[in-house]
Amino acid sequence: MPTLRMMLRWLQPLVLLGLGAWLPGCSLFDASTPPPEAVAPAPLSEPLATTRFPLPAAGVNVVGELQVIRLREQDTLIDVAMAYQLGFDELVAANPGVDPWLPGEGREILLPTRFVLPDAPRQGIVLNVPAKRLFYYPKPAKGAAAEVHTFPVSIGREGWATPYGLTRITSKRKDPAWNVPASIRKEHAENGDPLPAVVPAGPDNPLGAYAMRLGFPGSYLIHGTNKPAGIGIRASHGCIRMNPQHIEWLYQQAAVGTPVRVVNQPLLLGVSGEELLLEAHAPLEEDKTRHGEALKRAVGKQLARIGSDGAQVDPERIARISGAQRGVPLSIMNGGFDLATSMAGAPRVRNVVSYDWFDGDAAGGEPLPAADASPLHPR
Repeated sequence: MPTLRMMLRWLQPLVLLGLGAWLPGCSLFDASTPPPEAVAPAPLSEPLATTRFPLPAAGVNVVGELQVIRLREQDTLIDVAMAYQLGFDELVAANPGVDPWLPGEGREILLPTRFVLPDAPRQGIVLNVPAKRLFYYPKPAKGAAAEVHTFPVSIGREGWATPYGLTRITSKRKDPAWNVPASIRKEHAENGDPLPAVVPAGPDNPLGAYAMRLGFPGSYLIHGTNKPAGIGIRASHGCIRMNPQHIEWLYQQAAVGTPVRVVNQPLLLGVSGEELLLEAHAPLEEDKTRHGEALKRAVGKQLARIGSDGAQVDPERIARISGAQRGVPLSIMNGGFDLATSMAGAPRVRNVVSYDWFDGDAAGGEPLPAADASPLHPR
């Protein structure tokens, strides 16, 4: 007879379905991902950083390193995203052909933990909407090295888009009550799920325990959530949702007045030395911008910087990466690594997936390291 934990875990897909997530097909394997028995065991190292990185010098905009884990029988991609502080959509995109709910015991999963910084000033908060990623650039203490912190976020769903532009944090509140806008109350009432005019602070409040108001016209917040399994998808009414642990840390770091830039950059040109990389995300459904033109100009500018005549760049590789939209920085140089080669060369790290976040039972899993001792967690 299935245990309560097993039955609850089978309901995980409903968590995201209720938030409007898009679910890919159910193919367990495809030609690009060999079955588990074809993958040779490799020595495991400790997980690498996923949220906190040294800020590279001007002219370089790539941080982090890809890494790979091997799944256990009960692991799902929600479990992996929660454990390694990634977003659901970005993890699915980086692992084509993998069933997010039944990926299979022994399967290797690529963790997309290498990032191209958005093309924006390195100050305050920068949110790249199509990447569903927030970047925070704190002012370094005297004598300390500059850092960048990055976190997955949920953004506004279609029809309730998160606004673009430059704004700032105008106020902050711990344990906020949610004054439900009339438009949202109307929508919920039409769906048979009426809401009160005010949702008090507590476990049923979708704002979570921390909220920071933005200066955009309307009521837009960076806030927590009471459903952390839904981080990294299009789910909100325009607000920016964060993992409860991440918003607690950011709330303590970002003061009122901190600039917040919200950008729309699905195609990110990465520069690492003389190598150019492309990180391509799916544009939002309603986005009609010709992002390829901006990418072409950016490539030309960087080729001039490194003194290349363009012969080192592979246009077909640019087209393939742009079309595949895997969200992983890949080389656009002739002979550069593709997704499969990048995954093959990535370090194999320990599986730290735990089920505590779901039902309090860590059987079959390993507990996460303490927050003050792990590179996975912000400090």
